[in-house]
Amino acid sequence: MKKIQNIQIPGRHGKDILADLFFQANGTKKEVVIFCHGYKGYKDWGAWSLVAEEFARQGFFFVKMNFSHNGGTIEQPIDFPDLEAFGENNFIKELDDLETVMDWLSAGGNYEREMDLNQLTFIGHSRGGGIVLLKAHEDNRAKKVVTWAGVSDFASRFPEGEVLAQWKKSGVAYVQNGRTKQEIPQYFQFFTTFKENEERLTIKTAVSNLKIPFLIVHGDQDETVGMAEAQSLKSWNDNALLRFIAGANHTFGSSQPWNANSLPKHLNAAVEETLNFLRV
Repeated sequence: MKKIQNIQIPGRHGKDILADLFFQANGTKKEVVIFCHGYKGYKDWGAWSLVAEEFARQGFFFVKMNFSHNGGTIEQPIDFPDLEAFGENNFIKELDDLETVMDWLSAGGNYEREMDLNQLTFIGHSRGGGIVLLKAHEDNRAKKVVTWAGVSDFASRFPEGEVLAQWKKSGVAYVQNGRTKQEIPQYFQFFTTFKENEERLTIKTAVSNLKIPFLIVHGDQDETVGMAEAQSLKSWNDNALLRFIAGANHTFGSSQPWNANSLPKHLNAAVEETLNFLRV
């Protein structure tokens, strides 16, 4: 299996996108999967590399990426050494990053004979699920889309009232990284950029108009994005498939660091559901 990691792809917003490629280098064109992480996530978190290896073993060309402003750096792609970048991130930048990676893949380069970009799937975890749904709606290069513990709405996640007013006044709010205990800034531009682009960034609109196969995978014990959000996604698209993983939490049993050599049971179930969907 070929693993090419931390490829630097120039982004549109002043920072590079880091990407990993996992595939069997046999000269046959393979379906391409692009995986997008969620909020406070990154491509090397937990068991994501084991996921990539499994998809490659099953004959896919698997790409996982760091959004350019996720807070990681070229030198330290794990965790959040670049807090300023995290604070300047927004949904538009993430959509642009995903499009940039698609364009980079389309250019072919050394991997052209290994990829079939006419069979391109997005997988997004958590907030990344919302991003891939939006991009799948607006870019017809995506032929299938999958959410793992995906969100159904961005607007409801913003504060209201006094908390919003204070954020606007100070220009910055801080969230704690539960694992590293860093106080991570979120600048008010995150909210204003959303409001300026709210129509484009409404997941319900995107899902309601999706014309491609769509799989929703969700844990029935998800403590972060409740099952109701998965049910909403399903209700907006009659052709969507919804699969609950019994006992699974938001990360399907994975954690950071993940030191085992095999996937956790629930994440393996999510992978299997996704592979079954892609093989149809």
